[in-house]
Amino acid sequence: MKILGLSCSPRKGGNTVILLEEALSGAQQEGAETELFSVSGKDIRPCDGCYACRTGKCHIKDDMQPLYDKMVEADGIIFGTPIYYYSMTGQAKIIIDRMLALERRLANKVGGVIVVAGSIGIISPAKDIYFAMVMKKMVPASLVAVYGFNKDDVRAMKRGMQAAHDLGREMVQIVAKKFEYPAEFARPVFAYGTHTH
Repeated sequence: MKILGLSCSPRKGGNTVILLEEALSGAQQEGAETELFSVSGKDIRPCDGCYACRTGKCHIKDDMQPLYDKMVEADGIIFGTPIYYYSMTGQAKIIIDRMLALERRLANKVGGVIVVAGSIGIISPAKDIYFAMVMKKMVPASLVAVYGFNKDDVRAMKRGMQAAHDLGREMVQIVAKKFEYPAEFARPVFAYGTHTH
């Protein structure tokens, strides 16, 4: 079993990474193999709306390509992002947009969320990440939301660190239950309009 921690923070080793590492420590405690992928310093470009991904492959050759492989190989993915201007980072949104190329390959994987904010603005981005997971038929695990402004602030947030650790443990235990959406409903529901018949 493998749990992937995905840091969407442009900072190296910041609060988001600290909490993700703690979550992965919890997953390791439950016997999982873990990996941390950080977007910091990576070349991950925005979706250009070409829809070539309907073939199941994105034509943009950048650091999203190895991330695709890691996401498909993982049994669970913890999405982590700091909050910038009351929203997830631009990097997090790009990854969600580019997940379109994975189509059904994320179905039945467990997804967790870690968000870090200096003050307000936690709920809306967490909701958006959860909705993206549900649209991919992932199985949602817990949300960990911690307030920390300066680098390393979260280390002093004992309950937040414990919650992150417990999220990692929870991810492994949910994966072990082997939940699967019925194949009949493998595709998420879309809104209907002029593009449908």
